[in-house]
Amino acid sequence: MYRDIGRTASLVPALYVVATPIGNLEDITLRAIRVLNEVGLIAAEDTRRTRVLLNAYGIKTALTSYHQHNRKTKLGYLLDCLQSRDLALVSEAGMPGVSDPGYELIVAAAQQGIRVIPIPGPSAVVTALAVSALPTNRFTYLGFLPKKKAERIRFLGSIAHEQGTIVAFESPHRLLSSLSDMAQVLGNRRIAIARELTKIHEEIFRGTVEEAMEHFRQPRGEFTLVIEGRKEEAEESLLTPKIEKELRSLIDEGIAAKEIVARLSPTTGLSRKELYRACLKLKSNRGL
Repeated sequence: MYRDIGRTASLVPALYVVATPIGNLEDITLRAIRVLNEVGLIAAEDTRRTRVLLNAYGIKTALTSYHQHNRKTKLGYLLDCLQSRDLALVSEAGMPGVSDPGYELIVAAAQQGIRVIPIPGPSAVVTALAVSALPTNRFTYLGFLPKKKAERIRFLGSIAHEQGTIVAFESPHRLLSSLSDMAQVLGNRRIAIARELTKIHEEIFRGTVEEAMEHFRQPRGEFTLVIEGRKEEAEESLLTPKIEKELRSLIDEGIAAKEIVARLSPTTGLSRKELYRACLKLKSNRGL
């Protein structure tokens, strides 16, 4: 199979990482259809779902399963296949290798010097972000949130200071619990929730976390959450008069900003970055 990568062409077998529709079957590229027709084998996370796609476009390529439960036993077989023929990797939906076992095959192929060729296309993360009406210049993708409440709260706490937009997946039966934890840990931030993207019952909700809890009383479908990052002014508001007094006192003692941050960060709940910025601001205001 000749490659159309830049100006090069090769008959050396390659692993094609092929993005497939996240809902609507029309959201597939012409290049993806061609590649799926020409490779020797397709490794699919969900063979039933992939078979529907292949049948829709008359693709007869052989199909094999590669998912969470057989990823370790199947990996060697797929790598052997790549010694003599091209292989296409597809996930249940969207771009393979992101929050699915395809990542391990991609890593193994790259380590063995096998060419890994991306065939871009649909992505629930980017699609939801694009229509969220929240800032898109910087974002953090979290994958699925932790299933257990205690772990989820700790996890949310670890990203509470993130100023960029946050994107995560959540299942319908955990959606309300996760939103409740967000309200507790992150506050009542703005949020966009994309439900059933590109499908018949697609819905884009925009509002606050508390409004989302009211709106999705009986959640159904697949959810992509796009959460507002922490605002600069919100960070400053956490600098209470008491903490500011401590900062001023330590500054007056001539203690370096780095040492002040080391002393106060464990006890104030503020990040080292926030404390350091506050120190510099106070010093600047006092002409130090």
